[in-house]
Amino acid sequence: MIDAEEAEQSSEDDLWFLPGPVEEEPDYLPPGPRAERRETEVLDDWRKAEAGNAARLARAAGRFGALDERLKRGPEGWRHRLALIEAADLSWFVSDRIGPDRLALWISMRLSGVQDDTAALARAGWAVRRLTGGPGPEADLSAFLDRRDPEHLDDEAEPFADRAGGWLAMMVQAADLHPVTRACMGFHLWSLAGLGQQSDRIEAAVTAGRIAASEGKGAVFAPLAMVRAGGLRAGGSPNERLARWLDGMETGCLTAMRHLDGIEAWSARAETEMSSLSGKTPPALRAVLTEWPLVSAAMAEGLTGASRAAVQRNLAWMEARGLIREVTGQGRYRMWRAAN
Repeated sequence: MIDAEEAEQSSEDDLWFLPGPVEEEPDYLPPGPRAERRETEVLDDWRKAEAGNAARLARAAGRFGALDERLKRGPEGWRHRLALIEAADLSWFVSDRIGPDRLALWISMRLSGVQDDTAALARAGWAVRRLTGGPGPEADLSAFLDRRDPEHLDDEAEPFADRAGGWLAMMVQAADLHPVTRACMGFHLWSLAGLGQQSDRIEAAVTAGRIAASEGKGAVFAPLAMVRAGGLRAGGSPNERLARWLDGMETGCLTAMRHLDGIEAWSARAETEMSSLSGKTPPALRAVLTEWPLVSAAMAEGLTGASRAAVQRNLAWMEARGLIREVTGQGRYRMWRAAN
């Protein structure tokens, strides 16, 4: 006969799919002397990881340096273009699956379809804004994330400012690490600091991308999600996480550079072929197509200030000469992209 205590234990053992007790989770940011020891251990682990990945770090930093210099001497529209691509790729990483066309329409005209998740579009739009400029996250994390505690906070809830302060304190202690390493560490400590309650992964990734580029002169963020977001995967030791992060960042920088190569060549070709056209619309439309990966007639009208007729006439001219390509394949809500 199984007594009540044994039956209860057996029942609990069957629930293998439930998470373990909270105290079993690693917690690097609690109060007290024990926390200080754990923080020191964590920082030491990341310092060792940086030393063990010195060659990878040098390659990734070199790739980012080349991208930074390219953006420094390039037009402002390039930064916006890369931010749109990065934000769209990040949305797939967090399973929002926002395409560049939907994101472009949302940001430029606040248009969304019946089936669109406006909350997901808003998250991706926030990512674009933060990836294109403004004060960095380490100046004021609450302002950077647009997050504040409600007026009536639960007595047992820890204020967001305190949680953000704990995370920022760890980043300050890691000031001796390379910005790319610090970005990786900050990303992986995000949820442990209690910051992961609202779309935490996209916030964490955008914050990390800005920190990694904190010493940049032309690049506002380091691309982490372009092509694939393998560097953002969780799991493994700090050494393994940093190795994935550096490989992913190097791939992202190479992808961004190839993209800029293509759009720069297209811009030069378009300028040459459109030199015979008069008026302000052709150069304005060319600038819009440089800044935005996908453009609709309504978007171009709003962004250039030209009339719908002038925009449609120039788009038709550019399409006929192979400068742009229509990508939707439909009669209404058509969108074009540079044919580079």
